[in-house]
Amino acid sequence: MVMVTALLFVVGLAFGSFAGAVVWRLHEGRNFVTERSECENCHHHLSVGDLVPVISWVALRGKCRYCHHKISVELPLVELLTGCLFALSWIYWPGTRSGGAFIVDFVFWLVFLVGALILTIYDFKWKLLPDKIVFPLIALALIYRLQAYFFFHGGFGSLESASFGVVIMSGFFGLLYLLSRGKWIGLGDVKLGVFLGLVLGAGYGFVALVMSYYIGALAVTPLLISRRLKTRSVVAFGPYLLISFVITFLFGHHITN
Repeated sequence: MVMVTALLFVVGLAFGSFAGAVVWRLHEGRNFVTERSECENCHHHLSVGDLVPVISWVALRGKCRYCHHKISVELPLVELLTGCLFALSWIYWPGTRSGGAFIVDFVFWLVFLVGALILTIYDFKWKLLPDKIVFPLIALALIYRLQAYFFFHGGFGSLESASFGVVIMSGFFGLLYLLSRGKWIGLGDVKLGVFLGLVLGAGYGFVALVMSYYIGALAVTPLLISRRLKTRSVVAFGPYLLISFVITFLFGHHITN
């Protein structure tokens, strides 16, 4: 148990580093699949020693080895967060930890986690949910549901629940988008709702939807009171949706009970 948790934490650190790189490359219009990692300032290609999660940042004192430009503390924090999420997913996995179905489900979940983290950071920083991440996640979520039905006897009920989950989450945001002509909610949230609905299904999808508004209120209200935000300020809603998605997936059975 402890060894698996520790291993997943280390693997999560590596995927957190990958997530941070993807966010920057997406924003810069770079290829996040084939291009080598480089300094955001001097664009010098980074060596293996520069890419060890957390440790490299600490050893270099948060500066680039080549141009000494300051590297944001966001990078090691994202790596640590991903490591913690990977480990917590194992510790608090809502189902059994045995059999082929569990292995497949767990791998899919870790991929979903990385994608959710990328979207959270990107939307928080630039108020946009990039299609290059959302659409592959939707495709993977559909594959996830279909493989459970055809190979692991997930049952038609799981597909039916996933369909209703899409209607609840994406349909709700789609209605808000149409009624407000895009002023209340962005089209990216409508697309994100398809992914979330497919993964969570109808019941958990509804829980995540409601919880996202509570989380958003807890985050935004203090900013409104302190006047750091105005009532007409544009606030990215994707991060709150994705936070509630992770919480609901892992702890939804406790919440509903």
